[in-house]
Amino acid sequence: MLQAVLFDMDGVIIDTEPLHKKAYFSMFNDVNIDVSEEMYNSYTGQSTINICKQLCDHFSLSEAPETLMAIKRKHFKHLFATDSDLDLLDGVLDLIKDYYNNGLTLILASSASMPNINRIFERFNLNQYFKAKFSGADLKESKPHPEIFIKAAEASGYSNEECMVIEDSTNGIAAAKAAGIFCVGYNSLHSKDQDYSKADIVVSNFNAISYKKASSFFM
Repeated sequence: MLQAVLFDMDGVIIDTEPLHKKAYFSMFNDVNIDVSEEMYNSYTGQSTINICKQLCDHFSLSEAPETLMAIKRKHFKHLFATDSDLDLLDGVLDLIKDYYNNGLTLILASSASMPNINRIFERFNLNQYFKAKFSGADLKESKPHPEIFIKAAEASGYSNEECMVIEDSTNGIAAAKAAGIFCVGYNSLHSKDQDYSKADIVVSNFNAISYKKASSFFM
């Protein structure tokens, strides 16, 4: 029986990816590295510090990963404050309310930093619906490692078999399945070059995973 839903944030609740991309490429320019679109897309779903560590190794940078992370976050914070088009994805607030009003426990499990998570949740008044929030930046491992979903399921108070993950990235789906949790792959217009083959079900509209329909997956 479905008891809890573990949400990714970027690409599922909100599309901050364009802002992140602008911030990353501004940082790449600041530290004089040439990152291809293909290389950038391969990082989707990973934490900022993990990405910065890989960049430092790949480009043999003298800067510390934490320095790159601070530069990227400075750019993102500016964009977040100045971009008026930032909004929740179509239909996701109705889905969140549908789950919440039907008694499901909601947990956020995002690779975003906790300051960014809190900015989004406060801006759109989402804290009232979620029992807990997890940031991959605060954990030892990053998606596709299952740590974040294992911890999120534990926080829900239910077994992994009673949980469902909603993810839009290759790394996030791999993490959910490595944790042994039913995973919905959300294939949105905002998701680029992601692999949904490991997801239990793939949807492009939140109506397809309403409380009634999602509950039927667990019968």
